Amino acid sequence: MVHSTLVATLYVDPVMGNDANSGTRSNPYRTLTRALKATASAKMIQLAPGTYSTISGEVFPLVIPNGVMVLGNEATKGKGILISGNGEYHSQSFGTQNITLLLQADAQLIGVTLTNPMAKGTGVWIESASPTLANNTFTQCGREGVFVSETAEPAIRDNVFVQNTTGGLVMARYSKGEVLRNVLQKNALGIAISDFAAPLVAYNKVSENRTGMAFSRSAHPVLRHNIIENNIQDGLLVNGEATPDLGSTQDPAGNVFRNNGQVNVRNVTSKKLVSVGNHLLESEVQGLVEFVELVENPEKIVFFNTNFPDMAGHWATAFVEGLFSKNLISPFPDGTFQPDAFMTRAQYAALVAVAFHPVAKRQVPEFTDISQEYWAYDAIRVAAQSGFVSGFSNRTFRPEQPVLRLQAIVSLVSGLSLSATFSEDLVNYSDRDTIPKAALTVVATATHNKIIVNFPDPKLIEGNREATRAEVAAMVYQALVAIGTAPAIHSPYIVSLPIMEVE
Repeated sequence: MVHSTLVATLYVDPVMGNDANSGTRSNPYRTLTRALKATASAKMIQLAPGTYSTISGEVFPLVIPNGVMVLGNEATKGKGILISGNGEYHSQSFGTQNITLLLQADAQLIGVTLTNPMAKGTGVWIESASPTLANNTFTQCGREGVFVSETAEPAIRDNVFVQNTTGGLVMARYSKGEVLRNVLQKNALGIAISDFAAPLVAYNKVSENRTGMAFSRSAHPVLRHNIIENNIQDGLLVNGEATPDLGSTQDPAGNVFRNNGQVNVRNVTSKKLVSVGNHLLESEVQGLVEFVELVENPEKIVFFNTNFPDMAGHWATAFVEGLFSKNLISPFPDGTFQPDAFMTRAQYAALVAVAFHPVAKRQVPEFTDISQEYWAYDAIRVAAQSGFVSGFSNRTFRPEQPVLRLQAIVSLVSGLSLSATFSEDLVNYSDRDTIPKAALTVVATATHNKIIVNFPDPKLIEGNREATRAEVAAMVYQALVAIGTAPAIHSPYIVSLPIMEVE
């Protein structure tokens, strides 16, 4: 089942708490400041609704250390859980800054709303660290919502950046990491990337900013499947020596540029940009931009009719269409399936609940971060009661977190109560050493039942990687085949023994 290991948790309530308390659920602290001083044993801090500010006793800037997660409400992206304040931070490369939060090492900030009202104030500062920011709202900061610098490699996923004075997200120096599925709206700049920064920027919606994206100096970000629309001036502005990756013939970019006030792409550098596979017309750009037409090799393509515009030619089309034909999945409002986006825990619960019609096997408590009005509330209850998924030790479910590949595999085998198979079936996985000992039998069972689908290399299970919607759809379909409720599909990416090379 999809679950987490037991984690010691501290609780904070700015309304009912007291910093003289013990930090338990029934006796919470009043301030996040106090909880952060007690994280030697606890690695999770659960925030109750309310405002965390100097009025409630907070001391800024707040520093979230290595290994600590601060958790509000993922499902609402922090609605009603506001951190507001500022203090001085001395940056190694940018001098004295006014910030609200500093995230160190692999700290996590999930499900809060954050504001720094000070002029030239930054919400979250990340410097030479690899933290996670997920399902937060950054709003009304005096400068930018998040600033990333030096060799930082953060994971910035599923956040909202709205109405920040200078920028939503700024990345500088040698920073990398990934910026996925965020909404950046009504900022002066949606995303600004400078110096030598080279993050992956994918599946974001950037709209109604003065300028959608601006790249400068020697920045080299990779842009994939973003929607950049309805910005007041330019959709994308490229300055200095910046060279954004806008696709290649082997990896079309799939960005959508449309309805931006002046031009969709403005290149003021002397270097030619190359656009491959973007929704962008030559008449909608200014500056040097080469448009490369995709030419497919017909010998390498298997054609399937598809009901989703973004599934044409995709490796998982047959699996997705198989689920669609059974009314187990439906398109997003724009008609797409978004196969390469990550599958969230809520989406996964909804899929297994409708695919397998599971019966309740156990009682589960209410999850504190999911209201009865949440779109997947009923499905999550069904999936949890039937053993396909479970919550975390602090009674949260974290519905917007991505599902890991191994979690999906364990969930399907456990939820369907498949008979165990010997772990010798794992011999051909080239990364079998990464499979936890406790999961060996389960993975072997999934392999024996041809549930596991590995793209592009069948020999790599990559269990600790976040699963895409296409990967989960494929494995759920294969689970239906395993229990005899769906016809078999031929695919070179279905793992069966012996595992063969795919050219």
